[in-house]
Amino acid sequence: MDKLSTIIKNPFSRRKFLAGVGASAGAVATLNLAACGGSGSGGPSSPTSPPPTTTTYTDADILNFALNLEYLEAQFYLYAATGNGLEASDTTAGSASPYQTAGTVTLGNAAMVPGLPAAQQDILNEIAYEEQEHVRFLRSALGSAAVPMPDIDLSFFGPLAVAANIVTSPTSFNPFDNFDDFLVGGFIFEDVGVTAYAGAAPLISAAGVAAGYLTAAAGILAVEAYHAAYIRTTLTANAIASGSGAAYPPIADANLVETLRATLTVGNSAAPSTTGSDETTLTVPPNLTTASSIVPASPTTAIAFARTVNQVLHIVYGSATVGVKSGGFFPSGANSIFATTTA
Repeated sequence: MDKLSTIIKNPFSRRKFLAGVGASAGAVATLNLAACGGSGSGGPSSPTSPPPTTTTYTDADILNFALNLEYLEAQFYLYAATGNGLEASDTTAGSASPYQTAGTVTLGNAAMVPGLPAAQQDILNEIAYEEQEHVRFLRSALGSAAVPMPDIDLSFFGPLAVAANIVTSPTSFNPFDNFDDFLVGGFIFEDVGVTAYAGAAPLISAAGVAAGYLTAAAGILAVEAYHAAYIRTTLTANAIASGSGAAYPPIADANLVETLRATLTVGNSAAPSTTGSDETTLTVPPNLTTASSIVPASPTTAIAFARTVNQVLHIVYGSATVGVKSGGFFPSGANSIFATTTA
């Protein structure tokens, strides 16, 4: 199989986003992290005393938090598509970053998904390429401020599946085994990616908006939303083709992931698939009982959910505990000033 570098490229313009980066990177605002809720799942974590609830941050800090998430997504999709991860040159630190050591990837069973027909392989190639380009785009925009890739653990899918009651043993679920399990693995990430960018948008400073940060974030959110929609639609379509949701277990597995994320949201007592929840249950027509099945959006406004920094951290760390600074997919924590859950 050709490497991703030989895939026909769909250029993603950097010009407007790069213009004014130096000016807006210095824009400082105050963020009350205690106002952010959170969600997560059972798994390894490191409880510590929470940092002060109010801190200062720059637009570069917001972009670097997004870069941490893009590193994770890119590694997942690249290994699924090609059996290889990001190039070493895509994971190093910028000269001005306070984090200087690039992390490593714990592979577990991560490998190229086997036995795919050409159509499915093309889908994996495209998503992997786009996530790789998100990493390169953010690194280019951040320049010397870009943080290196943190330690990433792709073996955490097993413990997460146990916490979601998908399997009873962490060795019984591996998203790299086949296309159906890959869809469930991708489902874990894509909804979070979409809602994380939606949540980050209001944090961008006026200078950052003028420099094109908001425009670029909206563009990346749109790509993540297309990925999420493909995964959600494919899960639903496969269930329809199978005759029912019960006849296609991966759709139930995805809903168990949603239940876990909603249930373990700190400070959110809303049940999954109801107003106030950040989840939308996948259902098989004609038994659609919610306002939306394939879109993670409010049933009353049809606007995509927005997750806070804390909610994202609780999910990727695999812990609902306040004061946790590592765990789950980021065993050593995120390379970010937002690395510790504060709510």
